[in-house]
Amino acid sequence: NTSLNSSTPPPPSPHQGRKLSLSLSLSFSRPSSTTMATLARLSRRALRSLPTLSLAPHHRHRYNPQLFRFFSSSAAAVAVEQPPPARQILESPDRVKWDYRGQRMIVPLGQWNPKIAVDAYVAPNCVLAGQVTVWDGASVWNGSVLRGDLNKISIGFCSNVQERCVVHAAWSSPTGLPAHTSIERYVSIGAYCLLRSCTIEPECIIGQHSILMEGSIVETHSILEAGSVVPPGRIIPSGELWAGNPARFVRTLTHEETLEIPKLAVAINDLSRSHFSEFLPYSTVYSEVEKLKKQFGINI
Repeated sequence: NTSLNSSTPPPPSPHQGRKLSLSLSLSFSRPSSTTMATLARLSRRALRSLPTLSLAPHHRHRYNPQLFRFFSSSAAAVAVEQPPPARQILESPDRVKWDYRGQRMIVPLGQWNPKIAVDAYVAPNCVLAGQVTVWDGASVWNGSVLRGDLNKISIGFCSNVQERCVVHAAWSSPTGLPAHTSIERYVSIGAYCLLRSCTIEPECIIGQHSILMEGSIVETHSILEAGSVVPPGRIIPSGELWAGNPARFVRTLTHEETLEIPKLAVAINDLSRSHFSEFLPYSTVYSEVEKLKKQFGINI
């Protein structure tokens, strides 16, 4: 009754164990292809019965001890050779994919704290540090850095600093002029520009990849072509087009061209309104709002 109710199968009889021991002894005494095949077949049969041997240790005395040790060591060697399963790292469902909390947009330095007007647009991945003032209607686009740690930086009304620009200010200017960086109203700064302790008067256009060094001045109604380099202390007169490295006079602007300069600044300001409506002006609460909208299925 015990053998019928037990979940483990009954062990082989001692007669079968003697047959297995005799076959192994004959196989080792006369090695050939037939005996090796027989040994392999017996090995597979014995390996299938290894879980039974481990579950019923009180039956092990009925088996050949040498055979048990042989197959136990073989199974252990096979288990050691198997590599451990690779650990899978799954992405957390609570992760916010558009998260800018790793970067601080506003960086106070000592007693100086950047000042941003209520209706000014500053992209969420910009950096404003120290003595920076962004006036009404101005816009600072993605990836720009305004570092006012040594001197003041001012972005005037309805002016725009486009993508990846770097604006800095030195302690002092070698020309004796003011070392702060001043960008007046209706000025358009192209992408990837570098401005350092320069002054740009109202209604000017600075082309992409341009460099303005310390003490340089761009007077009103002037245009600087893309890729231009203005040396320290150089003054670009009003109503002229300059280009080159170093920047040189090209021609005088027409009246129609000077009228188009503030229109470009206004158009970029209108474009910034659509970007401004997508982001909250302070902190990174907008990322949490996006998460809640996705969670509750709100289509706004």
